[in-house]
Amino acid sequence: MPGYGRGVTDDLAATAPALRRERVRHPLAVRHLTVLRRRQLSARMLRLTLGGEDLTGFTADGPADHVKLFVPDPATGELHAPRVVGEAMERPDVAPTVRDYTPRALHDGGLDIDVVLHAHPGPVSAWAERAVPGDPVAIAGPRSSQLLPAADHLLLGGDETALPALARWLERAPAGLPVDVLVELSDPADAEYLAAVARPEHALHVRYRGDAAPGTTTLLADAVRAVPARAGTGYAWFAGEAGSLVAVRRWLRHDSAFARGNVKVDGYWRRGVVALDHHAPVDPEDVD
Repeated sequence: MPGYGRGVTDDLAATAPALRRERVRHPLAVRHLTVLRRRQLSARMLRLTLGGEDLTGFTADGPADHVKLFVPDPATGELHAPRVVGEAMERPDVAPTVRDYTPRALHDGGLDIDVVLHAHPGPVSAWAERAVPGDPVAIAGPRSSQLLPAADHLLLGGDETALPALARWLERAPAGLPVDVLVELSDPADAEYLAAVARPEHALHVRYRGDAAPGTTTLLADAVRAVPARAGTGYAWFAGEAGSLVAVRRWLRHDSAFARGNVKVDGYWRRGVVALDHHAPVDPEDVD
């Protein structure tokens, strides 16, 4: 079966409609919580369950929603978080220790946040490795949720940092909707993360980087060109290391059968950059 390249698919992108993704706004809120539980999902993935009275009213309806997770200062142990004043967020006097994370799941037992543990951890992942029940945290957001598009099929992909969002995409996809998921991993044990939520209509295409450092391979770029094409109007979403996703995004936007408006690629992190703003363009030479 041919892939999504335009030369094979008669330039379907020229006629494919742009799919709308409804955006739902949420009230501005900063929630002070505590760590309730920790569970090691694999050698590189840790689940922290957060809870507390402030969790009341929390909602995250979109597959790629994110919250800002504020953790104690690594030097002082003090938690610095913003506060809501009227319709605005007031920054704390001391710069907070904060990173963006996908809220994996909300349930009666709390809010699950899954953290990738790195060989050279930043301040938040380093805190997560040491976190114990009772530790204080705060979360802000999501400010809004972007819901699933009404697509005929989905093409999703990313590295370990995208696993929580990819799982949310699969869980929220309508029954029977064909979904291809391209994943680049180091540890085969992490493949179970998506296999646990995948349904028969979900095709998982896992590529292993072996000893290569995350963000240094072309595995996703090669895989996206080779995945068999599906009929109808599709939507593509990828996330992970920004540099390695440039080629993926360019191919999807310019050389595939996906309409440009039906392609979303988020840089969750970038090699050599501390606290990357994931709202920044993945490819400054080809912005939306």
